[in-house]
Amino acid sequence: MPDDHWTPPPVLLAVDLVILTLRESVLHILLVERGIEPFLGALALPGGFLATDTEDILAAAHRELREEADLDAAGLHLEQLGAYGAPERDPRGRVVSVAYLAIAPGLPEPVAGTDAARAAWTPVPEVLTHRVRLAFDHEQIFNDGLERARAKLEHTALATAFCTPAFTITQLRTVYEAVWGVQLDPRNFHRKVHAVEDFIVALDAERRDGPGRPARLFTAGSRSSLFPPLVRPTPTATSEVLP
Repeated sequence: MPDDHWTPPPVLLAVDLVILTLRESVLHILLVERGIEPFLGALALPGGFLATDTEDILAAAHRELREEADLDAAGLHLEQLGAYGAPERDPRGRVVSVAYLAIAPGLPEPVAGTDAARAAWTPVPEVLTHRVRLAFDHEQIFNDGLERARAKLEHTALATAFCTPAFTITQLRTVYEAVWGVQLDPRNFHRKVHAVEDFIVALDAERRDGPGRPARLFTAGSRSSLFPPLVRPTPTATSEVLP
């Protein structure tokens, strides 16, 4: 029989944010240095507890991003990544965190605030190779966010948002290589891109990025989803892009 005197255990609700951007053709993630215990001095994803019983979860994500890194989430599309609630994930007690993901170009330098001692863009390969370790279970959240971002490039036209209004195929390929973490065959990539109708549109202009023939310029087409998708290759020991 159910225990009429049973009471649910106390659970704290928090948010964590995976914010990705490209800087000098390298994928970066926003990390903060924790200024308080637990994990004082460790690097972590920006985030924190809901401020009040009435605060909306997404509103809390916006607030934490503003308070911990001085970044305005109003111009970002935050999509819910998942919920993380392993019993031992936080030494302060039972904490369930709702994680959000945002991928955007041209994000400014963060400025630390509240309980963050420092905020900075960190190259993703530094985290993937464990040169940078994250507090709590943030490495799992980071990996899930990165995988979601990589999948979005397969099925959407997101990559064009990281290019200038007029770009070359090489510049577009650089975005895919940075996010996917693999080197792509130029001819195969060129063929796949042109197989998707209205993914990119040719301009009557060329650009010379170095020695050799000038490269044709393109702009983003009207298609938001890609069919057929640009399926990423399986990374190998020789194809993985590392710093």
